[in-house]
Amino acid sequence: MNLILWRHADADNFPDRTSDSAPSDLARELTPRGQKQAEQTAKWLKARLPDDAVVLCSPAARTLQTARALTRDVHVVHDLAPGADVADVLAAAGWPDGIAEAVVVVGHQPTLGRVAALLLSGTEADWTLKKSGVWWMSNRRRGDDAQVVLRAVTNPDLL
Repeated sequence: MNLILWRHADADNFPDRTSDSAPSDLARELTPRGQKQAEQTAKWLKARLPDDAVVLCSPAARTLQTARALTRDVHVVHDLAPGADVADVLAAAGWPDGIAEAVVVVGHQPTLGRVAALLLSGTEADWTLKKSGVWWMSNRRRGDDAQVVLRAVTNPDLL
């Protein structure tokens, strides 16, 4: 299985909180810079992902906008909302066997960083994924040992 963790691109900050009609955190949308970041990262991913990759995203507007830069076939998973647990992300993706050969999870910090830390070091830690950054991991078996392989780490500044 290939597990691709993709943090949402740059989003608007919270609006002025003096108004009772201020939108919720889930309603925050990408900035023009964020749209460009998402498009750059999506272009990089499209060149590398299999056609049948499954894309999962949080219900937040900014994650849906980020994911739709890659494909219109996006599965919104409420368990991936801001504040999700590492276990929720791994369960949604079906790690380590996978719900598909390649699963892209578009989500939030600090959860995605904690997922990367757990899979790569064996311990949850507050690792940082930059906005619209990607950490691509796969799993394999060597004899009786399960291994996680880091295949790529990138962010829009490098694309």
